[in-house]
Amino acid sequence: MLRHLFLILTMVFFAGQAHAHASEQGFVLLLPTKLYIFGGVASVALTILLIFVMPPRIGRAIFRPLQLDMPIRRRYALITSTMSFALLILLLIVGLFGPHDPTRNLLPLSVWTVFWTAFIIVQGIFGNLWIWLNPWSGAYAVAQQFGRKPVKQFPAWLGYWPAFASFLAFAAVLLAHPAPADPHGLAGLVAGYWAIHFAGMLVFGPVWMHQGEGLTVLLENYARISLFGSRKNTLQFGISGWQVPLQETPGLSLAIFMIATLAIGSFDGLNETFWWFTQIGINPLEFPGRSAVIFDNLAGLGLAVPSLIAIYGVSVWIGNAMIGQPVGFLRSFCVFAPAILPIALAYHFAHYLPGFLVEIQYVARTVGSLLNLGSVTVTTGFFNTLATVKIIWLSQAGAVVAGHVIAILLSHVLALQLHGSHKKAIISQIPIAALMVAYTFFGLWLLASPRGG
Repeated sequence: MLRHLFLILTMVFFAGQAHAHASEQGFVLLLPTKLYIFGGVASVALTILLIFVMPPRIGRAIFRPLQLDMPIRRRYALITSTMSFALLILLLIVGLFGPHDPTRNLLPLSVWTVFWTAFIIVQGIFGNLWIWLNPWSGAYAVAQQFGRKPVKQFPAWLGYWPAFASFLAFAAVLLAHPAPADPHGLAGLVAGYWAIHFAGMLVFGPVWMHQGEGLTVLLENYARISLFGSRKNTLQFGISGWQVPLQETPGLSLAIFMIATLAIGSFDGLNETFWWFTQIGINPLEFPGRSAVIFDNLAGLGLAVPSLIAIYGVSVWIGNAMIGQPVGFLRSFCVFAPAILPIALAYHFAHYLPGFLVEIQYVARTVGSLLNLGSVTVTTGFFNTLATVKIIWLSQAGAVVAGHVIAILLSHVLALQLHGSHKKAIISQIPIAALMVAYTFFGLWLLASPRGG
């Protein structure tokens, strides 16, 4: 039954692919996970039942932030951004002329481990640190000092579609490039990516970075659900998602971007499972290499994104229909889309945690070698003892369940804002809640599934 249920979910969400990013995870979980999966799904289901009896004021109070009375000053952001650009240049030089081994070259370690694996999570917890660390703002400020001004006004009708296309291109490299961690090839990709978006800024001004550059939009989305945020230049703290009800409703293109983030993250995990290798006719224990599955990867990515968008959209439409369509479908779709972000961030953490525990040791070893701080021995011993494997698995599973619980609570508060009625808010959320339960099952199954390649 487990196989059949998962087959149905997978055929709806995804199609064909194998193998992701810079560092694969051949981590086979041998714990008895059925009880954990059942418990996780039950926790999400109980959260839904709790919402039915929870007074609206309590739901709103959960997302009420605490004011920390600490002023936020961003006067030095351009300086730190310029320093970040200079660091990027150094990393590109290291990528081109440094060790060819990705585990000893700082460029792939910085891109895939420090930035993509770790910084995404840091941004989702502490807020918009990217404003200080992005490598474009400072360089653009320097260009302005030489009299450079935008050539054209960014067309409003473009919305966030350029950023959406940019992030899809990044995901294609993440999922389908034969050697994304090769230092020489990665240097060319990173330099080209930076140059394309810097050219966009030269044409349209800083707005391009916030609506045309996919990674910036992704990070700004995660800053929406961070624990720390600012209002009127004052630092505040609250549960993940507290800022969303206080912000403007995203437009359609940004809402689609948010949902696509979850689709890409989920597919990034699915394509590594033994189950998936079986579906595309590959023995995971005799994996022929990423170049053999490029088409499968791209095809799967191309189907995963629109499939989840469509399923989420149908859930919103059914919910609206159940209360008589008091609000337009597109408005409802856009209002509820940010509630997906806690799940996407939780999946990111859970999916990359085992690999990060190994890769961060390579970072420490390489940095220690450069600074003469002594040698670091890289170990994977924590995958060989039951106690540490349990900690890893429970951290992953706990993150996924917590992400779904927060998403359900946030979606309910957004429904209260949209419909103004507790009864309508509850009824409208029934289809989305059902999707959340199914997705919790899928996510926990995904974590427990054997992986290879």
